Amino acid sequence: MQWDNTTLFSDDNPADRAFREEVRAWIAANCPKELCDRPLRIDPPELKPWHRKLYERGWIAPHWPKSAGGMGATLTQQIILFEEMSRVGAPTPYPHGLSFIGPLIIEAGTPEQKAEHLPGILTGDVTWCQGYSEPGSGSDLASLSTSAVLDGDSFVVNGHKVWTTNGHFADWMFALVRTDREAKPRHAGITMLLIDLKSPGITVRPIQTIRGDSEFAEEFFVDVRVPKENMLGSLNGGWQVANKLLGSERFTTGHPRNAAVLLNKARRVAECSGAARDPAFLHRLALLEIDLLAFSAFYRHAASLHAHGKAPASRAPVIKIAGGELGQQASELLVDAAGPLGGSAADIMIGNVAFNPAADLFEMRRVTVGSGTVEIQRNIIAKRVLNLPS
Repeated sequence: MQWDNTTLFSDDNPADRAFREEVRAWIAANCPKELCDRPLRIDPPELKPWHRKLYERGWIAPHWPKSAGGMGATLTQQIILFEEMSRVGAPTPYPHGLSFIGPLIIEAGTPEQKAEHLPGILTGDVTWCQGYSEPGSGSDLASLSTSAVLDGDSFVVNGHKVWTTNGHFADWMFALVRTDREAKPRHAGITMLLIDLKSPGITVRPIQTIRGDSEFAEEFFVDVRVPKENMLGSLNGGWQVANKLLGSERFTTGHPRNAAVLLNKARRVAECSGAARDPAFLHRLALLEIDLLAFSAFYRHAASLHAHGKAPASRAPVIKIAGGELGQQASELLVDAAGPLGGSAADIMIGNVAFNPAADLFEMRRVTVGSGTVEIQRNIIAKRVLNLPS
């Protein structure tokens, strides 16, 4: 699938233009066609060979420093890589290892943790998941109750995690656990642990989503022993570590490529359904394209500030809100573009490409909940940025 607007961001110099041409040619020659333009998500086992190809090419971790095995790419090069994969409907590797826990281990991990975990993240041999949400502790993360009690050289973990993306495929989990029940405020008694999901006492159950796939899982921990050396950061310092991750996660879930891919699908479907001849549809499409270009400019500026540690506290929540809601509007337009077939759960074949507008709409509803609901993001802005009363 080709975008009508090939790029969201202009290439500022000849070196970036040459890099884009190199990336585009390499992806066209190396990305398996059966992975492109898939209407439903691709599970980690099927995605691993593509991850390995990107790793062998040296493009798997453009945002990691070279000293940690990454590409050490500029922000523009990072954007180009994501754009060119999205441009042809190629999947991007799951972010939990590469974008979430990997950078935290690089920053806060011990030398032993870096040596043990970073290579498997880079090669894709090890799949990670995030153990944050619990029943009753989703948006109010500070209320989590999964406990970890230090017993000699190990923590003994008991509790229940839920809504864990790829939990039933993962080898390891980075989890927030309560290590001090008396701490005030509540977030002061939370620690981050790296947990081997093959450890005795862990039960994992997949959860089917509204989209029809089993993207999530829940995990039950009964007297699970986690070595003390698997603590990331300091004891009771997990909240500070987690906040660094949440900012990066919200930049990922709010990326403008989500809406860009959906708008491109809407154009393609509309050409076949006849909606492209409807002035009202074209008007809505044009408005969303303008919003997308404006949001993309804001995103690039915000991402540059974030990469240099200069982003204001409001940037990540705004990215999450604006990107998620723009994606929702684009998914609604895609459903309308398909006419009577838009609400069907079945795939729509246009040429040799399968579309599933209803599945995309459901997915974007999920995106606005993941990484902190848009309501919570508005509360963060109100309290921490505008200093409004609770």
